[in-house]
Amino acid sequence: MANYQTLLYYCYSTIADGEQFAADHLKFCKSLNLVGRIIVADEGLNGTVSGTAESCKTYMDTLYADPRFAAIDFKIDEVDEPSFVKMHVRYKSEIVYSGLRDPHMIDPQKQTGKHLEPKDFLAMKDRDDVVILDVRSNYEHSVGRFKNAVTLDIDNFRDFPAKINELAQFKDKKILTYCTGGIKCEKASALLLHEGFKDVYQLHGGIIKYGKEAGGEDFEGKCYVFDNRLTVDVNAVNPVVISTCYNCGITTAKMINCANPECNEHFTQCDACGDALDGCCSEPCKQHPRKRVYDGTGYYVKVPQPVNANKKLQNS
Repeated sequence: MANYQTLLYYCYSTIADGEQFAADHLKFCKSLNLVGRIIVADEGLNGTVSGTAESCKTYMDTLYADPRFAAIDFKIDEVDEPSFVKMHVRYKSEIVYSGLRDPHMIDPQKQTGKHLEPKDFLAMKDRDDVVILDVRSNYEHSVGRFKNAVTLDIDNFRDFPAKINELAQFKDKKILTYCTGGIKCEKASALLLHEGFKDVYQLHGGIIKYGKEAGGEDFEGKCYVFDNRLTVDVNAVNPVVISTCYNCGITTAKMINCANPECNEHFTQCDACGDALDGCCSEPCKQHPRKRVYDGTGYYVKVPQPVNANKKLQNS
């Protein structure tokens, strides 16, 4: 039996003084010996925390008791060890950065796509009048995605608004959006409605809840998660591996971060190439003076630069 739990959740709910709330919430989480990462904004919460079952229950009960957060849908994973090393609570302008010049033009508390429970998503996804839309980033859908899903070439969710024109051909279809836990779909579906799409849905609870309640059927590969596990299994019905090693091309589901912190590329790499390149994506990264020690996991506590930032410069 697992000794710990990891909670994935979000909640769009107005917080009057988000900055003060973030400071107080950090103290609260530390008092429970939780580790994780929480983003606080005036529009709500977005978090993943990990700790003992007792601490996690206290955390959930406390948030449920607050009227602002009573509707939170926690996704609970049983884990053998905490999924983070430290506890971070940060105040930001949005709980998912949209890249919009005016982020208030969409408000998931007022308008968003119709929420589909996993069983309803499963029933609808293969219909001829439906398009399944992955609103996650390249490194996420490269390691796992729904069969026949439409994916977008984006490095971060803030790139999503600029890609909406590419979806114009689907305006007469039912659009079923999905992401890891549901939070990106709240803004993605709201933005699609704002841009004139009429029939927009979203997978409630995201891939994680779909795996738990619908067996993960037809989700191909693994699901990227934002903690030290990096990926988790979802499909217990018809699993397949769809990703390949960035370096040699063989099939592998293992995803890591490049050991060079100035690259920090998210990529899939087989163990043989991982050993040969010492956890790096390339020989130049392997020789970098700041290269981190590779322990076989490819997870590092601190990420000094945004994902893929220098990688593009190297390849240009």
